[in-house]
Amino acid sequence: MSRLSTFCAIACACAALWAETPGPLRFEVASVRPSPPPQPGQVSAGVHIDGAQVHLTYLSIKDLIRAAYKVKDYQILAPDFTSSARFDISAKLPSAATRDQLAEMLQSLLADRFGLKVHRESKEFPVYALTVDKGGLKMAESPADTDTSTVNVTTHSTAQSTTVDLGKGAYFTIGDHSFEAHKLTMANLADMLARFEDLPVIDQTEAKGVFDFTLDIKPQEFMAMKIRSAVIAGMSMPPEALKLLDNASDDSLQFALTKEGLKLERRKAPLDVIVVDHVEKAPTEN
Repeated sequence: MSRLSTFCAIACACAALWAETPGPLRFEVASVRPSPPPQPGQVSAGVHIDGAQVHLTYLSIKDLIRAAYKVKDYQILAPDFTSSARFDISAKLPSAATRDQLAEMLQSLLADRFGLKVHRESKEFPVYALTVDKGGLKMAESPADTDTSTVNVTTHSTAQSTTVDLGKGAYFTIGDHSFEAHKLTMANLADMLARFEDLPVIDQTEAKGVFDFTLDIKPQEFMAMKIRSAVIAGMSMPPEALKLLDNASDDSLQFALTKEGLKLERRKAPLDVIVVDHVEKAPTEN
């Protein structure tokens, strides 16, 4: 279950890093290699950017597509194998490139090395909208860190918990029946919740800034959320685990959100979808 939480959290971390910009761009050089097996009981993944050097660790093809096109997991229609094999990438930014152009460079890398071909569609989804309750937001706002000299986004998972460090003082920890967060945006929170809900979660709070909060969840509900996350991620679960979903509720999650001045509401919303037309299972040689 800790591996699942890690993979789900990677989506949140990747989405926070990159924005799309026009014009074809490529890394100056890039090495793509299969990731070595993780240590028993632990999974570590992340993104580290220092100057012109970019390192991506233990990411699947689907993770890379998600980051390259700035979409969520449910917005990608791709073969199952894109979620399995994992890769380490070391690359160098061109001298005139900025970090805001990383998404497009990843698009070029996926096309060049994996033969990726995609097209976009628009599809209406039933969603949960994360909104501010009528009493107003109650969570504590934190000062934002303006230091952009180094970007270091890491995910570390053990049997007990998963911690995602988003850089610049922002992080969240999933474990011990709770979500503990520091300096998270509302978009980050919506991304995190989407990994554990039966519908996509979109941020409609219009709240700016970054926040500190803790969401305490009842143990049985917390377990059901993790099982649901495994199902969403395409993992095979035993029948006895799936039975926990039959009568599962989100009452304690809703209560925890209400204490922070938030709520989830069922709505419908049109969302872009990335459809993978072709992709290779392995990259071309370095």
